[in-house]
Parts: sequence; C-alpha cells; structure tokens
Amino acid sequence: MESLYLLIPVAIIFCVIVVRLLLWAIDSGQYDDLDKESWRILADEDFEEEKPESKSEDD
Repeated sequence: MESLYLLIPVAIIFCVIVVRLLLWAIDSGQYDDLDKESWRILADEDFEEEKPESKSEDD
C-alpha cells in the first residue's frame, strides 16, 4: 500500500509528460502530412537529374 503513494504520482507525472509531448508534436506540424514521406521514397528523384534542359540544341 505504501508503494502506491509513490507510484500514483509518478504515473500521473508520466501521463502529463506524454500528453504535453503529444500536444507539442501536433502543434509543431508533425502530423500535418502523413503521406508525403511514403510517396517521397517511391518518387524517382534521379529522373529530374538525368534530364537537364540544354539550350545548345536550339542554337
């Protein structure tokens, strides 16, 4: 029973910290665009680098 006097305040403090971190993450925009990173790894970024626009063909 005496251990509950220690464990209950520790659990409450832990819950408050978790809620504060969750609210900070939401406010900082961490959950704004969840699909961006999943599509970014599938995008072919090399395609843009291989296709330089050269003006020498027009001359």
